Amino acid sequence: MGRIPENIRYIIGIDEVGRGPLAGPVTVCAFAILHDDLKLLEKVGAKDSKVLSEQKRDLVAHKLIELSKEGRCVYRIASTAPEVIDEKGLTKAIQMALDATLRKLKIHPEHADIYLDGGLRAPQKFFRQHTIIKGDGKVPVISCASVLAKVHRDALMNDYDLKFPQYGFFNNKGYGTPEHYKAIRKYGIIQIHRRLFLKGIV
Repeated sequence: MGRIPENIRYIIGIDEVGRGPLAGPVTVCAFAILHDDLKLLEKVGAKDSKVLSEQKRDLVAHKLIELSKEGRCVYRIASTAPEVIDEKGLTKAIQMALDATLRKLKIHPEHADIYLDGGLRAPQKFFRQHTIIKGDGKVPVISCASVLAKVHRDALMNDYDLKFPQYGFFNNKGYGTPEHYKAIRKYGIIQIHRRLFLKGIV
């Protein structure tokens, strides 16, 4: 990360999950920790959520939640619904969720150093921001955001599985598995499907 200016109090990591599924929201997490507390993350074991097992992700999320209860970190999560993705497009939907997480954090831009995964960008007023390709596997604060967003979105999809068991959301989390496509062709599209992603399918 290099030398941090004295006025920077918080290091913020931002990541999104749910970019590619056929169903469910896209979810963004902004994870913030005091610069002086960064070393606490060494014991958390956060990595890119895609390379961690579900059990490991849950364990990391539990550790981060405990840290937040102790006041050592704070995080905010926001999701954009499928109908908004259909109306606004995926890029705009992700940006809407990202902006919402930062509003909820209520951290002044002058006190924040932000690290974002992939092609994500924070609002321009956050003048100290860094976009890191594959940052969820390189920068601990982004890894934390990745895990928390993934665990949150998976829980939402598990809830949808109870309401719509025929689509197998517990297993596919809304992604386009062969079984999911088969269920769509058999049962049709429901309100949590992204019609934008299903043109020509049904």
